[in-house]
Amino acid sequence: MSGALITLEGVEGSGKTTQMMRLERWLRQQGRKVEHTREPDGTRLGVAVRRLFERPGVHPQPLVEVFLFMAARQQHVAEKIRPWLDRGRVVLCDRYADATVAYQGYARGVDPDLIRELNVRATSGVLPDLTLLFDLDPAEGLKRNRLKGRRLDRFEREAIAFHRRVRRGYLEICRAEPKRVRLIRAARPPAVVEAEVRAIVEEFLRGA
Repeated sequence: MSGALITLEGVEGSGKTTQMMRLERWLRQQGRKVEHTREPDGTRLGVAVRRLFERPGVHPQPLVEVFLFMAARQQHVAEKIRPWLDRGRVVLCDRYADATVAYQGYARGVDPDLIRELNVRATSGVLPDLTLLFDLDPAEGLKRNRLKGRRLDRFEREAIAFHRRVRRGYLEICRAEPKRVRLIRAARPPAVVEAEVRAIVEEFLRGA
């Protein structure tokens, strides 16, 4: 089988990172060659971009945020994602192109069509074959994150209205591309979510 790019998207606290780890473990048990990564910090350059957002006194404008994430994405594709796909790997990526559309487009007000055009260029056309969208009430997701007791990042600290716009953005993406983007109700128990994820991915890989 040729390589496949599966992305996992969703609001803060939706459980996508946990589910990615479980999915990777299951795929390896099935004999698949799998790689996992995340954005923006899938490369050293991407880590530097993420740290920029946390520096005191640094407040990038929305379009600047877009360009920073696109730069990290181009490096990510060139350094990791494309080489893995060329070697026939199943690549699991925690956030990717859709995240910029949802966060900087729908939530920050940058033209989503501009972001989509930039995504094509930044990814050199390496777009997701399948996207798992973990849908959850943002208030519940933020509550989950607070209970973990870790320090919240700049985006997690945004007002609830921002996170609701992010969710609406993701749902719009899903409505526009229902064959690629599969909606998963993330409020259910993790084991139930995991079973659905497996079923969707198994069906996808069988037809790939």
